[in-house]
Amino acid sequence: MPSLSRRSLLMASAAFAARPALAAVTPSGGPLDVVIIGAGAAGIAAARRLAAAGRRYLVIEATDHVGGRCVTDMTSFGVPFDRGARWIYLPDSNPLIKIAPRRGDIYSASLSRKVRIGRRYAREGELEDFLSAQVRATRAVDDAARKADIACAQAMPADLGDWRATVEFVLGPYNYGKDLAQLSSFDFAKAAERRSAAFCKPGFGALLAALAQGLAIQLSTPATSIDTRRALTVETAKGSIIATVAIVTVPTNVIASGGLKFVPDLARRIDPFARLPLGSYDRIALELVGNPLGLESDDLVFEKSNNTHTAAILANVGATPLCFVDVAGTFGRDLAEQGQAAMIDFAAEWLSGLYGADVKKSIGRKYATRWNAEPYALGAWSATVPGSQSVRRQLLDRIADDVWYAGEAAHETLWGTVGGAWESGERAADAVLRRLGPVKAPAPAAAESEAKPKHKAKPAQAERRVPRYEAAPRTYEGTPRIMREER
Repeated sequence: MPSLSRRSLLMASAAFAARPALAAVTPSGGPLDVVIIGAGAAGIAAARRLAAAGRRYLVIEATDHVGGRCVTDMTSFGVPFDRGARWIYLPDSNPLIKIAPRRGDIYSASLSRKVRIGRRYAREGELEDFLSAQVRATRAVDDAARKADIACAQAMPADLGDWRATVEFVLGPYNYGKDLAQLSSFDFAKAAERRSAAFCKPGFGALLAALAQGLAIQLSTPATSIDTRRALTVETAKGSIIATVAIVTVPTNVIASGGLKFVPDLARRIDPFARLPLGSYDRIALELVGNPLGLESDDLVFEKSNNTHTAAILANVGATPLCFVDVAGTFGRDLAEQGQAAMIDFAAEWLSGLYGADVKKSIGRKYATRWNAEPYALGAWSATVPGSQSVRRQLLDRIADDVWYAGEAAHETLWGTVGGAWESGERAADAVLRRLGPVKAPAPAAAESEAKPKHKAKPAQAERRVPRYEAAPRTYEGTPRIMREER
C-alpha cells in the first residue's frame, strides 16, 4: 500500500476547511445506486465498500469536513488536535489500524493512570483502593444486568467509600458520556472491554480523512428528508438526489429531533433513535508552555473528587505542549452551555487547584469543543437509557424501504467508538450490495457483436466478494476527491 506523506496527511486533516461544491448534487453518467448521508467513519467505510464493488454512489455531508465527530484540527495550535475521538480502542482488531496507510504513525497508548489527591498523587496503596472500588462497581453492574436492565447507579455497591464520586465519574461520564443514573446496565455490560488502545500521531481525524481520499463526497450538503413513496429521493438545499437505496449515518440526536425527516412519516421507526440519545463529552484544550504539570507524554490523570464537578487530564498529547481537560456527563453538558470562556475558566481554576496557581501563567492558546451545540451532531456518542438496550439491534435491519442505518449507535458491543461505526458502515454496505445484486456488464453494441467472432458464452458474473479491510481505492497521495467550490 502506498505510504501517506506528511504533506498528504496535513492536507487530509485540513479537509474540514474545504469549501462546498456549487455544481449539481448528482454526478453525471446515470442514476445512483446508493446515496450515503454522512461522511463520518460509517459513511466512509460504506463508501469504500461500494466503490470496490463498482457501484455508483455519492456521499453527502452536512458539514464542511469529513470525519463527523472524529476530526483533526491543524490550525488552532499548529499541531494535530483531535476535537472529537482520539482513542483507537482494541488496536489488535480495530479495522482502521489494519488499513492505516502508515502503521508507523500508530503507537500504543499506556492505560496506566495517575490520581491526584489535592496537591499530591495517590500513593500505591491508595491507587489499589481506587482500582479495587472500580472493579467492585463494574462487577455489581454486570451482575445486575443479568437480572434486569436498570440504571447503573441503582447497582452501585455501598462500600465504595470516599472513592465513590471518582469511580462514578470514570465508569459513567468519562467512559460513556453519561451519568450512571442515565445509563443502561445492559448497555454497560455488553460494551466490549476497552483495556487496550492506541493513538495516531497525525490525529485520528486525519487518518479518517486520508481513508476518504478518492471517494465521491460532497461537503456542506445537509439532507433534510428521505422520501420512499416512489423512487427513493433525498432532498437537500442543493436539489434532489434519486437513488435505488440509501444508507443513513446521521447521529441519533439529529434524527430524533427531526433534523432528518422520513416521508412517509416513520414515527415508530424514529423511537429507537430517541432511546439512544447521545451523551455529553467535551474537550478543553490548553497549550501549557514548559510542562508545568511535570507529566509525561499522554499521561492520563484523574482527580479524587467528592462531587461531579471534575474532569480528566490527558497531558502532553502526542509529545506536544497540548493538555486536554475533558468534561462529560451532566456537569460537562451544563458547563458547555455556559460557553467556551466558562469552560476555559473552569479548566484553569481546576488545574490550579491541583497543581498550583502558577499553572495559569503557562497557558498559551486555548480552545473548547461544544459538541452539544453542533447542529449536525447534538452530542458525543450514543448511550442507551435504562430499559432500552435492545433497540440497538433494531438498527441492524432496514429502517425503511431500501433505507439502512449505520453508525456507532448500531453496534451492540463497540457502540461509542469509531471502530464500531466503521464496522457498522461495512455491514450496511454489505446488506446494500446483497439487495442490489451483481453489477450487470453493459450489453455489447450490435455492430460489434456481428463483426467479432462468436465465442462460447461465459456464465453470468457472480457477485464480487469485497475483501473486509481492502475495499478502498489505493491512492493516498494528493487531496481527497471531495467536491468543492471552484474559486
